[in-house]
Amino acid sequence: MADVKEARVPDIGGKPVPIIEILVKVGDTVEKDQSLLTLESDKATMEVPAPFAGVIKELKVKVGDEVNDNDVIALVEAAGDAPAAKADAPKQEEKAAPAPAAAAPAPAAAAAPAPSASKASGPLNVNVPDIGGKPVPIIEVMVKVGDTVEKDQSLMTLESDKATMDIPAPAAGVIKELKVKVGDEVNDGDLIAIMEGEGGEAAPAAAPQAAAPAPAPAAAAPAPAATKADVPVGGAPRTPPVSFDASVIMPGNAPYASPAIRAFARELGVDVAQVKGSGRGGRIQREDISGYVKNVMTSGAVPSAGGAAAGGGNGLSLLPWPKVDFSKFGEIEEKPLGRIPKISAANLARNWAMIPHVTQFEDADITELEAFRKKLGEENKDLKVTPLVFQIKAVVAALKKFPTFNASLDAAGETLTLKKYFNVGIAVDTPDGLVVPVIRDADKKGLLELAAELGEISKKARDKKLTAADMSGGCFSISSLGGIGGTAFTPIVNAPEVAILGVSKAAMKPVWNGKEFVPRLMLPLSLSYDHRVIDGALAARFAVYLAQQLGDIRRLLL
Repeated sequence: MADVKEARVPDIGGKPVPIIEILVKVGDTVEKDQSLLTLESDKATMEVPAPFAGVIKELKVKVGDEVNDNDVIALVEAAGDAPAAKADAPKQEEKAAPAPAAAAPAPAAAAAPAPSASKASGPLNVNVPDIGGKPVPIIEVMVKVGDTVEKDQSLMTLESDKATMDIPAPAAGVIKELKVKVGDEVNDGDLIAIMEGEGGEAAPAAAPQAAAPAPAPAAAAPAPAATKADVPVGGAPRTPPVSFDASVIMPGNAPYASPAIRAFARELGVDVAQVKGSGRGGRIQREDISGYVKNVMTSGAVPSAGGAAAGGGNGLSLLPWPKVDFSKFGEIEEKPLGRIPKISAANLARNWAMIPHVTQFEDADITELEAFRKKLGEENKDLKVTPLVFQIKAVVAALKKFPTFNASLDAAGETLTLKKYFNVGIAVDTPDGLVVPVIRDADKKGLLELAAELGEISKKARDKKLTAADMSGGCFSISSLGGIGGTAFTPIVNAPEVAILGVSKAAMKPVWNGKEFVPRLMLPLSLSYDHRVIDGALAARFAVYLAQQLGDIRRLLL
């Protein structure tokens, strides 16, 4: 008979953190590693997973409660032989002691960086704080060399599969050197930047006030936040490809709010860019969103409800999203959007808004390729050799022929980074949504080796075991719908890449060979590209060359 076990808070750094959302209720059946609740400190949002599968029998916490390492959050009637969380029990006594000092975390945190921040006039290293001992990718760098930053201003953002975290500046000063870039993975203590500390400004006063309840730092924070919003990171962005001002979603202008707060704002139809944050460094809190809504309701004003789309520099103001009571017309069912679609939505909206897309279409004659593929499959019955394997090899050949496609454009649209390696991202359809794992060094692998790796990484994606490393470092992406159908589509470029290949279902068509029409198996290709980097003529040449590679598999050996 299954027994009732305790679900506990993992190691979160030894400081109380408030619960902002509970994702389950009593009676729910949960899987191992399914998120139970969401915690949010002033610098990170984190989901607490179920340590084992089972049924929620009792919730020990509620929204607004603060929890610490190893606190019991729920009782779960475990299913099967899942490992119990009691191994962490000895740690509870060790970590129970900080509770009396819970009122003093802010002074303690402020006191540590103060000596470095006060009269530092020489180089100051900026290191990654304790993030749990596992590599985490950088998804955004908010400053550039030469920028003047304030103490606690966010320098960059890290994002694992469970949390997003900003790394703050330990002191006021000037960025002299950046040691990392977007896509790099960092770990505890890694050097990410070198600053030149500012000597003799307001920083010396921070040390005497560290023991106070900290109203002074909070009061001083809005000024630097406003200054930061006035100057876009990396210079002025190029003319946006759509009819609204895309500059407001550039990293330097993005409102300072966690993913959970942004989600809360979206639920209420609030544009976070219109909200003034009351937290440290101008960070937007939940109560700031609520206060903004109350103010709008009492004043009768109409809130801006679309971020960048709500009103751009060209004067365009879009209508608010329509709110309809669909139940008036018939039976309905509401279903929350999953985590992967939510993340994808933000990325796709940014990519579509900021990249001027053009799609080039081409057909490839794969009659001989398909015959060879089937023969190869018969000779290797323990291995699934799919058409995608040949498409990867053809893409690599085309990237070598046209290196502009194997590149990335920086956020300012001024610098193109050409890559000398060939990592190909493959869109994989999973029950939870679309993910894009990366096949690394595809140029160094044969067809059978690629087939084996493709099978492994696809299974890993469907089993929800992909890591951040599995999905980073891509040069070019392939989205294949050949197994489903369709004749053509316009895939969205996966920034910071500059192109993506869409593949539809092959079909037998009559093709004129100069004397007569003959049946040939034709594969539709859809090449979307960033028109800032690639012009139409180059895209057409790339697509034609790619079709030639697929049309004559002997070319793939060259």
